[in-house]
Amino acid sequence: MNRYKQRLTLTAAAVLVPLTVACGNVEGDSGAVSVQQPVTGVDWRVDSLTVGGTTRHAPAAARLRIDEDGKAAGNLGCNHFSARATVRGDRITFGDLRTTRMACDRERMDFERALARTLTTGTLVAEADAAKLTLTDGDGDRVRLSRNVPE
Repeated sequence: MNRYKQRLTLTAAAVLVPLTVACGNVEGDSGAVSVQQPVTGVDWRVDSLTVGGTTRHAPAAARLRIDEDGKAAGNLGCNHFSARATVRGDRITFGDLRTTRMACDRERMDFERALARTLTTGTLVAEADAAKLTLTDGDGDRVRLSRNVPE
């Protein structure tokens, strides 16, 4: 009888585990399924930046792309940048940013400095879901991005 229970338990696990993984994680009562999307190989538009509890909307030019080979590039809001990026699971670390040196209005330059600081202060935790990406640093500051859809 003991062997029968063991076989039954193993059979149930063999059937239920793949079904659970295939169904994803249900969030709340909305019935939405959380689907983890890749972070690399996607053109991301920066939507907003939250630093110290204050959220700023990004300039239209702000963009980010991380390629599978670890090359990152984009626009901080005024200046273009490039950097090395290490992606391990949901953790992303950017190396030093190399940027162009154009001058823009004060608001765009303030946003740019805050975004550059947030991207390079340490390891960021990435949460990707469908067409959205949130990068959160160790201080709780967040960069919100969405898939850049060509017009």
